[in-house]
Amino acid sequence: MILEVAILNVKAGLSADFEKAFIEAQKIISAMEGYISHQLQKCVEVENKYILLVNWKTLEAHTEGFRGSAAYQNWKKLLHHFYDPFPVVEHFTEVEGNKA
Repeated sequence: MILEVAILNVKAGLSADFEKAFIEAQKIISAMEGYISHQLQKCVEVENKYILLVNWKTLEAHTEGFRGSAAYQNWKKLLHHFYDPFPVVEHFTEVEGNKA
């Protein structure tokens, strides 16, 4: 499993609009092949800052499947204009033996 992590800095005054748009956008990503689950969390200390965590079956499910799809164009249209700066997206894999 791959964890996609994106820190999202939303332009000032647009958080409510972003959250509303994300309700629609999450329908797009959750329908993608290789999608497992996601969380959108709002930062407590920094206004207009969010973290998006998406679990994918494989890296390629995100980087090729989702990003290469027509659905991604709709995702971009719904969300990308909210960000400043544009987020860096990184991918992580679990470290073996780290469970309590």
